[in-house]
Amino acid sequence: MYQTPAFNKPKVELHVHLDGAIKPETILYYGKKRGIPLPADTVEELQNIIGMDKPLTLPEFLAKFDYYMPTIAPGDILPTDWSPEVVELCKKYRHNVVAIDLAGDETIEGSSLFEGHLKAYEEAVRSGVHRTVHAGEVSSAEDVRQAVDRLKTERLGHGYHTLEDEALYKRLLQEDMHFEVCPWSSYLTGAWKPETEHAVIRFKNDKAYYSLNMDDHLIFKSTLDTDYQMTKRSIGFTEEEFKRLNINAAQYSFLPEDKREELLHLLYEAYGMVAPASGLGQPAQQQGLQPGPVEDVNGKPELPMLEAKRATEPACPPEEI
Repeated sequence: MYQTPAFNKPKVELHVHLDGAIKPETILYYGKKRGIPLPADTVEELQNIIGMDKPLTLPEFLAKFDYYMPTIAPGDILPTDWSPEVVELCKKYRHNVVAIDLAGDETIEGSSLFEGHLKAYEEAVRSGVHRTVHAGEVSSAEDVRQAVDRLKTERLGHGYHTLEDEALYKRLLQEDMHFEVCPWSSYLTGAWKPETEHAVIRFKNDKAYYSLNMDDHLIFKSTLDTDYQMTKRSIGFTEEEFKRLNINAAQYSFLPEDKREELLHLLYEAYGMVAPASGLGQPAQQQGLQPGPVEDVNGKPELPMLEAKRATEPACPPEEI
């Protein structure tokens, strides 16, 4: 049944995994072509096995990839051995590849600081390769600190548990860190518990820099509108907030400066807004684009509510942000 989009205007998505965005038909094709067995022979059966409808743990979610990735990328490569090779590929193909990312099982203590990862990110910094890191999705704020201080990440994948360390969070606000938020994903991976307030509410209230993203829509059986519906219906995100976060996402993209400004002009035009005369590449907050008031929304979605209670006070005093 057709559902009216929560935000029927152009959007910018920064956090979506290629291996979580493969068509089931493609998986079946390569399984057959390469003679690699799969747990199902039809698209519907494969989606039922790979897909998620109820929350699991992050390791259980990651195990879903084991069903089909051998058909797409045959061979066993240990992540710590692969990282230095990946950064070299980033350098070699930098005309098409814009950054290096680190993602995996955050429940493994210290996994982001394996020697291979550290060396790869040090080389990325030296070579001018942009950097993102998954941190604070299910792991602690300390992992976020390591991603920022040791891996020199420029954006944080998820980063929800940053809020466990108020001083770190305030510091990242001051440093204009961007959080790549994936609401539906955070529910299904157990990164967010429905009885608690979702981190995106704090990010919104504090006018932090963040974006809304799908993450792995093959497994989550979602579209980008799923995440927009969650934030609109359960929190009351307005069209003005959606505009703000998408302009913000464009500003934090790793596009070349001329392409980024071109994208921003397209967004301003599509949103019926006048682009600032100067400083188009600055964060949205500095351009005076603020979220509008929360509106009442009739009807609740068949989606988890993102807040246990509404915040009545700013998360921290304005002078401390």
